Amino acid sequence: MSDQAQLHKRLIHTLADSGNLRTEPWKRAAEEVPRHEFLRGGFFRRVEGAVPAAWASVPETDPGWMDACYTDESLVTQIAGTIMPTDIRGQIMRQPTSSSTLPSLVLRMLEDLEIEDGMRVLEIGTGTGYSTALLCRRLGEENVTSIEYDEDVAARARTSLGRLGMHPTLVAGDGLRGYGSGAPYDRVIATCAVRTIPSAWIEQTRPGGVILATIGGWLGSSGLAKLTVRDAGTASGPLLDGEVSFMLARPHTPPALGLLPDLSAGSSRPATFGSDILDDWSARFVVQAAVPGAQRLALQHEGQTEDVLVDVGADSWAALRQQGDHWTVRQGGPESLWDAAERQLKRWRAAGSPALEDMTVTVTPGGIAYDW
Repeated sequence: MSDQAQLHKRLIHTLADSGNLRTEPWKRAAEEVPRHEFLRGGFFRRVEGAVPAAWASVPETDPGWMDACYTDESLVTQIAGTIMPTDIRGQIMRQPTSSSTLPSLVLRMLEDLEIEDGMRVLEIGTGTGYSTALLCRRLGEENVTSIEYDEDVAARARTSLGRLGMHPTLVAGDGLRGYGSGAPYDRVIATCAVRTIPSAWIEQTRPGGVILATIGGWLGSSGLAKLTVRDAGTASGPLLDGEVSFMLARPHTPPALGLLPDLSAGSSRPATFGSDILDDWSARFVVQAAVPGAQRLALQHEGQTEDVLVDVGADSWAALRQQGDHWTVRQGGPESLWDAAERQLKRWRAAGSPALEDMTVTVTPGGIAYDW
């Protein structure tokens, strides 16, 4: 048995032992798809201790490349929208824009889809093509459609899939619009995060079909939603898991902050909740749902660091400052951001501060709502 085969076998055992690979059809698919074929050209590894975050290229010739390919971890494959591991030597301090998600999460999500033979699946976010290959092995390439926003990433995935003799329907385009030519689908799965579920996904999924997607936002909290499509363009279902993190779909990334607010303006009041509540993942999700256009940053004001929420689209802001055991909030603009946040937080606290796994999601033509 080759070193690659041994590493692959070890990964399958790890995934099965951890409970992320639970059924024989998916185990067979995972055994038949070599992950390293989707990481040709290398990946980026985070540089330990670097502030701000820095990334170093790990080429295919690196002695640790093959071992990393069969480790249960996410591997960054693109930086800043265009930069590939083969494009640089040394380090780069820019944001990752594409990656190969850790196999345990990929397979757990595919298991959660409850796929049956003959089903048609739409995948949003082809990425390297690894999860697309798993779907092809499970269902047959004729039942798999995958959309990738980045044309270069899509081309590399097509090449990798072709090396394994797989030729599903691959589309380079905006996955938020779905792919109507292949509809209706029995299942839709997204390997990027979205701020809300696009209406196109619901319209292109047959009634009773399932959409599995990570709902996230600009405050950095997210949850994995499993939604059953109903009539009249609606879908609803539970959040399966908190702290599942994917990169936001590129059309859903936040706008530039532009000119920062004048923190000496606005009106001040005592705050019921301080910004320290945002350290809790579920609480941050609740606030994010209340003020979906807000971004968070730290700013200096009168010699003290304040936690600031800024909504560029609403031209509104809220700055929170701790004074001993108490918090104050100063707000400016047409919308009082922290007032809206506190209303949701009070409702959440009154319900016992449930975790994301205890929440449900309902999507209608009018928007998205959460219940707990």
